[in-house]
Amino acid sequence: MDAHPEAPPVVVTDTVKNAIRIVALDEAARARGVRANQTLSDARALVPDLECHQTDDARNRALLLGIAGWCERYTPLVALGSAAPGDHGLFMDITGCAHLLGGEAALVADLEARLRAQGFHVRLCLADTPGAAWAMARYGQTRIIAEGGHGEALLPLSVSGLRLSPALVASLGRVGLKTIGCIASLPRAPLAARFGAEVMQRLDQALGRETEAISPIMPVAELSSERRFAEPLTHQDEISHVIATLASSIIKPLERRGLGLRHGRLKLFRVDGHVSELSLQTARPLRDPQRILRLFEERIAGLHDDLDAGFGFDLMRLEVVRADPFEGVQAEMMTGHATDAGHDALIDRLGARLGLDRVQRFVLADTHIPERSFGRQPVAHLGAPGPGARRSAAGNAALAEPADLAAAREIITRPLILFDRPELMQTIAEVPDGPPLQFRWRGVTYEVAGSEGPERIACEWWRDGRGARSRDYFRVEDRQGYRFWLFRHGLYGRETSDPCWYMHGLFA
Repeated sequence: MDAHPEAPPVVVTDTVKNAIRIVALDEAARARGVRANQTLSDARALVPDLECHQTDDARNRALLLGIAGWCERYTPLVALGSAAPGDHGLFMDITGCAHLLGGEAALVADLEARLRAQGFHVRLCLADTPGAAWAMARYGQTRIIAEGGHGEALLPLSVSGLRLSPALVASLGRVGLKTIGCIASLPRAPLAARFGAEVMQRLDQALGRETEAISPIMPVAELSSERRFAEPLTHQDEISHVIATLASSIIKPLERRGLGLRHGRLKLFRVDGHVSELSLQTARPLRDPQRILRLFEERIAGLHDDLDAGFGFDLMRLEVVRADPFEGVQAEMMTGHATDAGHDALIDRLGARLGLDRVQRFVLADTHIPERSFGRQPVAHLGAPGPGARRSAAGNAALAEPADLAAAREIITRPLILFDRPELMQTIAEVPDGPPLQFRWRGVTYEVAGSEGPERIACEWWRDGRGARSRDYFRVEDRQGYRFWLFRHGLYGRETSDPCWYMHGLFA
């Protein structure tokens, strides 16, 4: 942290072993004698005007994750550092990426300059192993360790650079083992027997004798394409043009693999460190760059807040998060377009605006209870309907063509309006199985002019229990010509002595 000359020294405190101690401080506080791990009372005795802030782990982690997202401009392999409290470091694997910025030295210089411009105090090191970089960044002065030179460079550093626990570091210090070189020169077996295998493992990781993999915060995309700009982009037309270029550049790699885009992610890196991220999903694998562009434009238009370009974007990257096998679709003879291209385009546009999980269709369920006979699932989970599918207004569902006409009649006889929950009503009816003669529903009395039924539907005892009742459904018409679908709940004399009646739907 860099303080202004007129500002008081600033420190960050935390409770350590029932004492309030300094865990971070700025250069002004350090210049006046304050040091890390010092108690707050001792620090105030030295600097009465000290400005103190209590550490906030949640906000610190959120900030670190934001910096990690910004660091993806250099490499997609960005991981959090040590899990120890107060360790706010990041690992970056830049293998194969340094040449994009003119080499390792240029990359390190660019990274440091940009972070300092955002107001951060930075210590960094580029080395062959994560352990060597971690140790040198905290306890050394070298910014770039030459290839193969990390072993010699680490020897003078404190054993704390091996990412050991404070208790273990203290135990090693009590026997005079204060530097990594002291440990490296000792026989391995006695050292491991006395202090544990962790010491040797961390030493081997730092020296490159044992491979250490980092776990990226974000999964690495299958394919990606990016563009860097000497002059940041601010206008929507420029951004759209770059999106189209990026989309075109991923089509050929997808074709070679026989794949199509299903989930894409667009990242826009702003010069001030902010990263905007837009995701889209498609109903079917997609290879059309113009459709990809239109979907991202729909996604931008659907944002609650406009895409804030600030001082401009200097890097844009399009990532293929998920790609599925691409199957050719038969085109119509006259138009040359795919038969369901309009349907897929509509789903994709709605998905870009609302989120593809919110674009749903009705599906049949394996049950004979009417209110449970259908549900909703996202269109993307089902894929587009095949040529043998149709939409049934009567059943309010997307149905496969029935195997026989009896199944079709069963769907057609259901009412157009089906209530989510049957509504209780009062009825005068013949017992035990007679149709209703008169009923009162929602405060209105209806005289029955004709009826058809009953259609008996047994209970689902495996879901509702042994005490569940059967239903006798009737289609009735009143003297005004209105048609209703209602049922008697419970068989008279067999399941109950006082069955109830319910209204369940209305016919057109």
